[in-house]
Amino acid sequence: MKIIPIAADSLGTRSMATFVKTDDCNICIDPSVSLGPKRYGLPPHPMEYEKLDEHWKGIREYAGKSDILILTHYHYDHHDPDTPEIYRDKTVFIKHPEENINRSQKVRAAYFLKQINGMPEKLEYADGREFSFGNTTIRFSDAVFHGTGNRLGYVVEVSIREGGDCFVFTSDVEGPNTKEQTEFIITENPDTAYLDGPLSYMLGYRYSYESLAGAVENILRILKETDMEKLIIDHHLLRDMNWKEKIARVFEAGKEVLTAAEFQGTSNNLLEARRKELFKEHPVRGSACMVKGVEE
Repeated sequence: MKIIPIAADSLGTRSMATFVKTDDCNICIDPSVSLGPKRYGLPPHPMEYEKLDEHWKGIREYAGKSDILILTHYHYDHHDPDTPEIYRDKTVFIKHPEENINRSQKVRAAYFLKQINGMPEKLEYADGREFSFGNTTIRFSDAVFHGTGNRLGYVVEVSIREGGDCFVFTSDVEGPNTKEQTEFIITENPDTAYLDGPLSYMLGYRYSYESLAGAVENILRILKETDMEKLIIDHHLLRDMNWKEKIARVFEAGKEVLTAAEFQGTSNNLLEARRKELFKEHPVRGSACMVKGVEE
């Protein structure tokens, strides 16, 4: 099994777009990318837009060579309704558009389905289901919270298994914080997991210190109770320049813990977290354009 992060917060944009190749099929998870509309009171810097364009090119390339596209939920950094052509003639697995879903995502899901109508070769609701392609099995969790509660809706976690290899993609669990989010990872017992880390850049107002402590405990439990060899941790956590300090105990567990960029063999490029610094070092006249999409 080959795992390739296509776009990620550690690579400069809001995304968890990932390509997985097995002997049986090519899979693209959450083929979308976005930028934070405001950070430190500032719009995205032109350097962020350059990276956005680069990542969109990669997403289109990998989606094009995929047999299967997966959408874990309907935030714009995970799905883009305005690029319906990438779903043409694909097998598409999506978070259920009407069950365990908040109002915002339900509206977005309906619009997305209208946009791709008639394009996929096969369209299936994924929640709690399992699908096989030769020796490759794709298993989806039941809907779990996007974060610590249902305010932002629900996501599905994804397990891809080929022979003795297993990869788990958590989507936006922001932790993990809940028993359900954590148990799916432990039950699947992956060799490699791609975890959306704690929402530490909003610590103290949209994410509590108690939630951060609980997330760290859950990560330590996952590392202890599974045979995991590599933990990729990224997305919300990598919007915090001090992300390593926030999960310091995780690095003491004796397992390999990497960002998506480090897993790729490149350096971290936290453009959003560095936005204030970017505008200071590379001044911009006038305001930046509107972002392609926002996460929430």
